[in-house]
Amino acid sequence: MARRYHRDEVCARVAEVIAAGDPIVTAGAGTGLSAKCAEIGGADLIVVYNSGWFRMNGHASIAGYLPFGNANDIVLEMGRRQILPAVDAIPVIAGICATDPTRDIDQLLEEVRAVGYAGVINFPTVGRIDGVFRRDLESVGLGFAKEAETITRARAAGLYTLSYVFSPDDARMMAKAGVDMLVPHVGLTAGGTIGSTNALGLDDAADKVQAMIEAAWEINPEIVTLAHGGPIATPQDVDYVLGRTDAHGFVGASSMERLPVEKAIIEVTRQFKAAKPRKARK
Repeated sequence: MARRYHRDEVCARVAEVIAAGDPIVTAGAGTGLSAKCAEIGGADLIVVYNSGWFRMNGHASIAGYLPFGNANDIVLEMGRRQILPAVDAIPVIAGICATDPTRDIDQLLEEVRAVGYAGVINFPTVGRIDGVFRRDLESVGLGFAKEAETITRARAAGLYTLSYVFSPDDARMMAKAGVDMLVPHVGLTAGGTIGSTNALGLDDAADKVQAMIEAAWEINPEIVTLAHGGPIATPQDVDYVLGRTDAHGFVGASSMERLPVEKAIIEVTRQFKAAKPRKARK
């Protein structure tokens, strides 16, 4: 079972990684095995999203934004029964839907801590929604500002805080809210059997990441930042983007568990299929 952390302890661990000149690697986990392997591989944090449940059951990650299940209930159950029992010493972060009008946020944060999570990130987030529907959500108090308010409350409750942001304005808002780690998000991860086919190019993604980092710096020049999503799908992609931005590291979800699992299972199945029965060898 994962050890329990206070925000200050996670901050100290993250600072040590940065001081050593190493990238901060945060791995999404939709199964206990994914979490266990990410920890063995050296991940610094693990994040549990409701989308991980869909992703590792063969569905597109974006299904986590649709009403196929209660996002907060899924993440609490995944942490309690699947992820936290499978890890040892790594801090585990809960993706919470902060705009859920049927839940008391302070009570939800207490549940998150009771399960054993060390922190929270805003997922699912209205930041991924645009157009008239987004304006309607904002107009009735179910917008990004509520997610920022939840980040402030989570930090005050002793939870480490991460936030996805999608624009420079989002970045400034979350920096003002006091988020510990900012995650510029550049779209649904590309590649594999259920990845995006509409991803940005790597240079455009790097430019967007850097613009959000610089916006956050206007408020807090010490903020920790990680890139995520879109075309940033392989270790080589991450190296390219980290070399062209001031991001301290990377958050991988599909890229850390779905894509490697797809590749490995497809390849090993083909290898097993290549084995020949004795009679067929004649």
